[in-house]
Amino acid sequence: MSDAHEEHESFIKTPQQLAAVVVLSFVVFVGIAVLVAQFVLSGYKGLDTANPEIIAAGIQPVARVELGEADSAAAGPKTGVQVYKAACAACHDAGAAGAPKLGDNAGWASRIATGLEALVHSAVNGKGAMPAKGGNAALTEAEITRAVAYMANESGGKFAEPAMEDAAPAAAAPAPEPAAAAPAPTPIEVPAIAAAAYDDAPVAAAAPAAAPAAGIDGQAVYNKACAACHAMGVAGAPKFGDKGQWSARLATGLDSMVNNAIKGKGAMPAKGGNVTLKDAEVKAAVEVMVAAVK
Repeated sequence: MSDAHEEHESFIKTPQQLAAVVVLSFVVFVGIAVLVAQFVLSGYKGLDTANPEIIAAGIQPVARVELGEADSAAAGPKTGVQVYKAACAACHDAGAAGAPKLGDNAGWASRIATGLEALVHSAVNGKGAMPAKGGNAALTEAEITRAVAYMANESGGKFAEPAMEDAAPAAAAPAPEPAAAAPAPTPIEVPAIAAAAYDDAPVAAAAPAAAPAAGIDGQAVYNKACAACHAMGVAGAPKFGDKGQWSARLATGLDSMVNNAIKGKGAMPAKGGNVTLKDAEVKAAVEVMVAAVK
């Protein structure tokens, strides 16, 4: 019996031996776990580096900047509805500033009787409180004609709206001029919108370098986009130079007034209806109006 008992007796006979076995087992376990982890991770890494799609995703830029078209011609001709919504709806939807309301046959009857050509002439050149081209100088005459025909036809008229192809010649690039006897520097072409937005500004304003806000002719911007309503105080607009009408607005601060002018408020369309204006130009116009009542 004693021999059999000795055969089954454990080789661990002291506490020191037990501790050594435990430590050794732990070390072996950790070593195996580390080796397995390295093997798995290296396998995935190899798959990633061999996959072109994963490589492309890894080196793609953090963000992209997409530039829009520089002017309305580059974006293509607009339909009558598109022009109406962009430049005419601010007044004609509500009948503000004496504008005949869209769909009001009685209000449009006398105007329709003058004919499409007369209506287009007034819309292109401006009349009364209505600014030229609804305040958007970048619009072509063909686009204005389509918008006028659309409004008139929605209000009892039966004019033929010009086809979209009618605007194509306006978008065509001008033919090159004959070569001069002496070589001359090629003139810089100014985009349509930039030219329209600075009609009243000095030639230097069209230079590529951005002019400081202080160099913007706020009075010219006011005359072009704001005077139609603010000069006479129509459609609820505070009249230019009237301190009483401006007092409540002055109390809100310049930033608030500029924000309203840029985004539009009430009957006032965004940027006075001239979407080609830069925020700094709108601010300059607001500063001119504010200066007149201080």
